[in-house]
Amino acid sequence: MQQQAFLPLDTLACQESPCLNGLGVLVTRPEHQAGPLCCLIEQYGGVAIRCPTLRITEPHDWAPALAIVDRLADDHLIIFTSANAVDRALPLIQKRGGFPSQLDIAAIGQATVRALGKYGVTHCLCPEQGFTSEALLALPRFQSVAGQRIVIVCGEGGREWLADTLTARGAQVARAKVYRREPPSADVGPLLERWARSDIGAVVMTSTESLQNLFAMLGTIGQPYLRNTPLVVVSARIRRSAVEQGCRYLLLAREASDEAIVAALFDLTMNPLTSSPVT
Repeated sequence: MQQQAFLPLDTLACQESPCLNGLGVLVTRPEHQAGPLCCLIEQYGGVAIRCPTLRITEPHDWAPALAIVDRLADDHLIIFTSANAVDRALPLIQKRGGFPSQLDIAAIGQATVRALGKYGVTHCLCPEQGFTSEALLALPRFQSVAGQRIVIVCGEGGREWLADTLTARGAQVARAKVYRREPPSADVGPLLERWARSDIGAVVMTSTESLQNLFAMLGTIGQPYLRNTPLVVVSARIRRSAVEQGCRYLLLAREASDEAIVAALFDLTMNPLTSSPVT
């Protein structure tokens, strides 16, 4: 599949009458995170259709994460894997006196950086592009970590690659699991009716777990709709998973930000042939 080159959103906004032309966009982010993207889609003339495919809940047991947070003074580096990790952990950390002065802070992705900024954390390590665990570990700070104590703040059941790689490099890694992802309970009947009326022209997918949950929610009746609808994804991992599930029309946004996603949607409306079937 050919990767698309998307125009920046600010460039698109300068063009004459930029508009999504009523494109119905299925937004699958958790309910509490979907608002800004939905507003941006509607601002540019699209129709945002909310369908959360993940629900963020409390971890099964807070005690292990609290124990890790209570000994941050002994650690060298803390990595936040998502905005959810920040929102769940920062109030606990601040309640316990904040970050120790020796502790380096890292974030995967600009959304995570912005979440840290809401709590007054203005300096952190983050890749300038890529916004993945792989890109983070390519930074100079992570090349010599043998003997260092590193905390990864994450959700239950998340990807183990980051912790495994740091451990292989000689670090002592602890995972503070501060939230849990669950598939939501939802009646997809109205959603299937909208798909049958061709009201849904694109789907935004920001995690492999969300993609798997949506396939399960739709069942055998609704899955063909998803496979034949243009899917905007934010990482190569999600794209690979979508291909394995039989999705035929895939567009890769340049990053996971709302602006990059809307830029991909603009590219879809202006150049519908660029979302060619996967071969």
